[in-house]
Amino acid sequence: MGLSREDIAEIEKRGITQEEVERQISIFKRGNIVVDVVEAATIKNGIQRLSDEDLQDYINRFDNRKDQLSILKFVPASGAATRMFKAFYQFVDEFDPEQESLEAFLDRRSDPVLERFFSRLKDLPFYHLVWQKMRENHQHVDSLDSEQQQLLFVKTMLLEDGLNYGAFPKGLVPFHKTEDRLLTAFEEHFIEAAYYAASNNKARIHFTVAQEHQAAFEQEYRRIKKNLEERFKLEYEVTFSYQDSRTDTLAVDVANEPFRDENDKLFFRPGGHGALIGNLGKQDADIVFIKNIDNVVVPRHLELMGRYKKALAGKLVDLQQQIFQYLHQLDKGDVGEGALSEMIDFIQHKLKVGLHEDFHELSPEEKRAFLKKKMNRPIRVCGMVKNEGDPGGGPFWVRNKSGEISLQIVESAQIDHDNYQQSKIAQEATHFNPVDVVCGLKNFKGEPFKLQDYVDQDTSFISNKTLNGRELKALERPGLWNGAMAGWISVFVEVPPETFNPVKTVSDLLKPSHQVR
Repeated sequence: MGLSREDIAEIEKRGITQEEVERQISIFKRGNIVVDVVEAATIKNGIQRLSDEDLQDYINRFDNRKDQLSILKFVPASGAATRMFKAFYQFVDEFDPEQESLEAFLDRRSDPVLERFFSRLKDLPFYHLVWQKMRENHQHVDSLDSEQQQLLFVKTMLLEDGLNYGAFPKGLVPFHKTEDRLLTAFEEHFIEAAYYAASNNKARIHFTVAQEHQAAFEQEYRRIKKNLEERFKLEYEVTFSYQDSRTDTLAVDVANEPFRDENDKLFFRPGGHGALIGNLGKQDADIVFIKNIDNVVVPRHLELMGRYKKALAGKLVDLQQQIFQYLHQLDKGDVGEGALSEMIDFIQHKLKVGLHEDFHELSPEEKRAFLKKKMNRPIRVCGMVKNEGDPGGGPFWVRNKSGEISLQIVESAQIDHDNYQQSKIAQEATHFNPVDVVCGLKNFKGEPFKLQDYVDQDTSFISNKTLNGRELKALERPGLWNGAMAGWISVFVEVPPETFNPVKTVSDLLKPSHQVR
């Protein structure tokens, strides 16, 4: 790899080392490493289903402890709304009502996103807002025929001389309309926090945003803050961060040589949501709830969602208390044979940690060191939703390169679908990952873990992209809830599908789960 002085200066300006760039290029040359899935995690085999009694017990455990804990809600919110509206940009470019009817266009495109949108247009939360803007901008809009109006509706929704939603961050697009308010996803995360992420009459929320959007988020927060604090009798504290440019990754061409832009400069891309492990590691909290910006529930499901969130946190608090007790014992050396057997049973059955075949041949001292290593790690309790066809990663038992088997969240792209056995295991998955995570980021001494120490670097992912018609390869860092947390203690609990309502396209807002009435 030949780097010029200008290249090295550019790398250093970004805060990246030349060694890191060389490491990234070696990953491109190596290619993606597929995971070795042993079996799908299912109910009673890696996923716990809570009885009504268990649910209430964990809720009580959390409620009894929450005012002694520092609690934070962490929301990755840097996504732009552009992807939500992708099909509609194409629609604006291609549909000409003077050349064909909308019905003929939809038949020709056969796109379920467009079909749902135009069949349920009036149910969009911002329908009346778009029409108001259309009338402001176009005096004779009511005299247009229906198909011209529909084309104008899409343009007004998307483009700069209208509402410009296509240029918004996803979090500031209105998702739901109640009787008196139009709610953005951003505001709804504050509402949800009141149901589970508050302690001592305070709710702290941290959003990771694109730097260019932070001012817009802050403006929205100022608009909604007073109403929310009066409604929920809470003080809200909001903070923001953005992806560190030092986590950007170099793109390469098809020959694995550094890709250069039209100015012959090295081309770097954001490293994906896995880069946010650094943002997460900087948060000072005992308990951290993680939930994506586009996953919010309508008012009728708030109570159910809040109960399960509390239960996940109660499960985490329960496990942590036991882990910390054991680690204090191990730290003092106060561990006899009986206590050792109890700890072994705990990590196997409660933490789902497997033992090496030769474990029982280890000396008592080696066993204690093993137990301490396995328990003194960050912990996460993850909600898992029954698979009903939604895309996303899922829970599996995975064997790492050292031969250890552990519970992991695995994306479909990480599995070797050309391998019959691996593909068969993937098809047997019963649940998927909705990114419904509760984390413990401090050790038994109250010190923060160095989260970078628990990342599986082998799970970086290479994808094919284009820039101005030229092919390139892009590198994503290990995903935030995949490889970036691979070394954590992971516990999976089933949660109801009503608690998972992602919005990938604007037409998802028209699904029954997003209809307020």
